[in-house]
Amino acid sequence: MRIGIYGGSFDPVHNGHIAMIKSALKSGIVDLLIVIPSVRNNFKLYSNKLPPPYRLVMMKETIEGLGIKNCYVSDVEFGIDGVSYTSVVLAKLTSKKYIREFLLSNDIKRKKAEEDHEFFWVMGSDTLATFETWYKPEDILKHAALLAAARPGDDTDVEKAASSIRKNLGGKVEIFRLDGVLCSSSEILSTGDFSKVPEPTREFIARHALYTENTMLSGVSDEAKKQFFEASVWMSNYLGSKRLLHTLNVGYLSAHLAEVFGADKDKALIAGALHDCAKELPIETQNKLAKKYSGDLFTEKKLLHSPAGSTFAKEELGIKDKEILDAICYHTTGRGDMNLLEKIVYLADKIEPARTYTDLTPIRNAAEKDLDSAMRMTAASVKDKFVSQGRDIHPLTELMMKDLKM
Repeated sequence: MRIGIYGGSFDPVHNGHIAMIKSALKSGIVDLLIVIPSVRNNFKLYSNKLPPPYRLVMMKETIEGLGIKNCYVSDVEFGIDGVSYTSVVLAKLTSKKYIREFLLSNDIKRKKAEEDHEFFWVMGSDTLATFETWYKPEDILKHAALLAAARPGDDTDVEKAASSIRKNLGGKVEIFRLDGVLCSSSEILSTGDFSKVPEPTREFIARHALYTENTMLSGVSDEAKKQFFEASVWMSNYLGSKRLLHTLNVGYLSAHLAEVFGADKDKALIAGALHDCAKELPIETQNKLAKKYSGDLFTEKKLLHSPAGSTFAKEELGIKDKEILDAICYHTTGRGDMNLLEKIVYLADKIEPARTYTDLTPIRNAAEKDLDSAMRMTAASVKDKFVSQGRDIHPLTELMMKDLKM
């Protein structure tokens, strides 16, 4: 098969990206297209507005929501250490083992998945003009030909750029017409006008409250932002997309609440983001990790991930700050004499934007003004749920409720 490969930040996905995808498929030069949201782009290292897992799921939901056929999204860059140069990405993606398994996982028939493929790196005409300055362009061309879009309104001499690449690098270059609108992610974010963003993308952004003041992380150190970014990639190895985005949402909300109530924003971001990092580990593993942090304090299976997460974050990510580790440990139960950070993570876990198990508007409104009031409302809801399920309330939760004068 002839397989197109289209990489980018997609931060956010917009109509220009969709036009590129549809036009490449319409060109007839490729049979299918693989889209790769970047992880560590050498031009935008740690400067993306959103960590990679958001952009990966955003693209998947957009492609599915728009019903675009023969287009698949790959997380290949999540398995690459360091900067994800195009030559490195292509070396991995075009390997027989990876591409066969990827195609089979996307329901491509075995006979087609296992045949020899021809690969094309899809790009805009503007980037074609700079291709010879890229990192190891000759290595890129060993794995894929170039498939360049002639953009409307772009004055780049596409044929001249293609001829130069053919002459100087011996590469194959194909050109197709791009039918679509001119727009950019930076323009969308600077103006706040999301009208050029596809409806499925807008729904995803609204569900997770993205590209808001809360997700700008103003007042958070560069080191914490980097740690947040890297933790999101690390957790993708252990959590499904729904759980992963939930725990990252809690990180964002925790940082916001830290600003509101005067807590350390760096610690809140990291504690919130990592609070569920052990949630989907095997129960046996959770039990062992939990005992390391809290002995036999937690025995119920549904609670083990909390202290297990503290140990997991400490051993795998090198998190040593006890306030962060304790906030992770007690995010499910709370405890007596909770500090500010622990309260924030406990509350953020229950009310992050994608939570829809009940009407959380009153608690969310209270959380902007009175932390303890919001805690009481949340604890009361938790208590009602436990009673209805016939479950015992954990002694630590009872101590928390006592402190809250409930």
